[in-house]
Amino acid sequence: MPADTPTILATSGGVKESRRLPWEVGPLTEYAVDLAGVAGRAPRVCFVPTAMGDDAHTVSIFHSAAQLAGYESSHLSLFPMPNVDDVTAHLLAQDVVWVWGGSVAGLLAMWQLHGIGEAMRAAWEAGVVLTGVSAGSICWHTGGTTDSFGPDLRPVTNGLGLAPFSNGVHYDSEAQRRPFYQALVADGTLDPGYATDDGVGLLYQGSGTEVAMVEALTEEPGAAAYRVEPGPDGTAIETRIEPRLL
Repeated sequence: MPADTPTILATSGGVKESRRLPWEVGPLTEYAVDLAGVAGRAPRVCFVPTAMGDDAHTVSIFHSAAQLAGYESSHLSLFPMPNVDDVTAHLLAQDVVWVWGGSVAGLLAMWQLHGIGEAMRAAWEAGVVLTGVSAGSICWHTGGTTDSFGPDLRPVTNGLGLAPFSNGVHYDSEAQRRPFYQALVADGTLDPGYATDDGVGLLYQGSGTEVAMVEALTEEPGAAAYRVEPGPDGTAIETRIEPRLL
């Protein structure tokens, strides 16, 4: 069952500690699955670990976590070759696509090579809920800040742009993130956009020029989202957005 409107939940979270596994599905990811509106069967969730080089251990944890959560799980790998014959058809058959963190620059390069961006857009337009954490958040936007190239952050500006804003992740937990994101928005390197503390997600709905950030949500009390846009004299204006606690 597709979502009522094209939907993205872009996060700096979505996992939680587990007694049995290295991690479990967290409230933000559970909410993304709820947004798909599945009834009468297990939700179909496809995990995309491109940003971690399709790490087999991470994929294995996901399938165990999905089983624990009651999901019908699959994954899309691109190394050493795509693991499905028709990526678009596979994504269109899902209720939710969950993109993992890691190197967003590497993710976007591999997606460009294999035409994954077009497949993701087709799934999004068809009502498949897109979600993800960190690199899996930035990828839906026009760009953001990344440590893909080393410990000193650099901008990335070739995101898919399904959400026509820039994106800052891990805003409260990594010292470079906040000032660097603000500087890049202030000087026009990045579009105006939204940032998330750890544990916070941004819900976007609509398509084309009608995409809007409609709600911020959190699985961490006290964490927040932020609107960041250019201000006067080369500064940035940051406006705190209080999220709804899941």
